[in-house]
Amino acid sequence: MRHLDLQVIQQAREWAYTHSTIWLCTVLGTYGSSPRAPGSMLVATQDGHHVGSLSGGCVEEAFIESLQDGAFSSPATIVRYGESQEESQRLQLPCGGVLEVLIERLDVTDELKVHLEVLEATLLGRKRLVRRVNPENGRYRVVLDESPNGPAVTRDDQGMVQIRVGPALRLILAGISPVAGFCAQFARALGYEVIVCDPRDEVRREFIAAGHGEGIEVQAALPALFIASGACHEATAVVALTHDPRIDDPAMVEAVRTPAFYIGVMGSKRTSQKRAERLRRSGGLNDEEIARIHMPIGMDLGSKAPAEIALSVVADVMRIYNGKAGETHLAATPVATAV
Repeated sequence: MRHLDLQVIQQAREWAYTHSTIWLCTVLGTYGSSPRAPGSMLVATQDGHHVGSLSGGCVEEAFIESLQDGAFSSPATIVRYGESQEESQRLQLPCGGVLEVLIERLDVTDELKVHLEVLEATLLGRKRLVRRVNPENGRYRVVLDESPNGPAVTRDDQGMVQIRVGPALRLILAGISPVAGFCAQFARALGYEVIVCDPRDEVRREFIAAGHGEGIEVQAALPALFIASGACHEATAVVALTHDPRIDDPAMVEAVRTPAFYIGVMGSKRTSQKRAERLRRSGGLNDEEIARIHMPIGMDLGSKAPAEIALSVVADVMRIYNGKAGETHLAATPVATAV
């Protein structure tokens, strides 16, 4: 399953070759409780087909209904959904939430096709950009993002809407194991782009036969080689969950050389200490590089079963991505922790 925003832009690119007009919606702001964050996108066609999410349901339905009734004919429109209590209840927005949405009517031109290609490349991790849209006339362009840690959506002194577009969240599973299978499921549910790497043919076949491979990319490659090929960007998490040092250790050596925001490997505290010694001695890693690796991996949820450990891993990845402060307490590992 691709990251939802990547799905939106890739679908927009497809429709740009079969339709004359598409509508691109972007959440500009949320007030009160809302299930989707600023910057979230949806693309639609006049006949009501759409990909993406603004609220998780009813706002999308209200938008499509209005679109099919002939609304949103201007190049750009800003709509606030849920302002009245009656509308908030009708749209089922939680806790009186309000969504402010930018709706762009985009006529398909060569310029738009190039624009969508650039946005797709950005979501695939090649660069970080700011998409600038004039809500008065609908004109748009992209510029390099010079302050990538700022809010997802802002407005400048001229009223221009500025939407940050960066790499889509990616999880690379370095090797297949029962824990990795559950991690893949949890990450897919959270909208991650999930890539599984394992050179073992039989293990990959079992993984796919168990239904874990649906909607994710499975690479028949040694994880270390895949990681070294340039597969990681700043929104990538790399986790090694096999308990096999022949797979896990080389993956860690390569991962610390990338901008990945999270790197972790499974094992008990004793196993992790031995691994750190190996990575320092044989892998040539220094203390700073070893400190980047979460080992043991995950949050301390008292985890023992594979699904519980996977939950602790994905929860810790999200904690780091969301910038939560505090000490990382490490998850327990399966019974067979000795390496």
